[in-house]
Amino acid sequence: MQETPPSLTLQDALVAVMIAVSASDEQVRATELVAIQRIVNHLPIFAGYDGDRLRPVAQIVFDLFEDEDGLAALFGMVRDALPERFHETAYALACDVASADKSLRESELRMLEEIRDELSIDRLHAAAIEWGARVRHLKPEPQA
Repeated sequence: MQETPPSLTLQDALVAVMIAVSASDEQVRATELVAIQRIVNHLPIFAGYDGDRLRPVAQIVFDLFEDEDGLAALFGMVRDALPERFHETAYALACDVASADKSLRESELRMLEEIRDELSIDRLHAAAIEWGARVRHLKPEPQA
């Protein structure tokens, strides 16, 4: 791994948070990748973002996950690139990616907790964001 990881743009930092929550269970699922791609393609915060950046940003996250202090380094890079007013946005995007496959694993819940703590997300705001992600990803009950 590099001595000093490259710096991230605001959009790169948001992508890194989404990739981190997806990779937290050591398996990046197709539904999570589709969710990340959909978010990057449709949200205004990503207007003008080069989609070719997804792969190198993902590689940075994967490389940092291999390092003993990599998670701390990742959050340092994210905090450096992400103005405080976008902390809740990052958490909301992470919740959407975690909810995309309709099941939250313990490792994903721990990563979401870590993101909340690292980005100083108020617990009440976090609960509202989590609720929003949950209801956005509900699917209809099968009809008899």
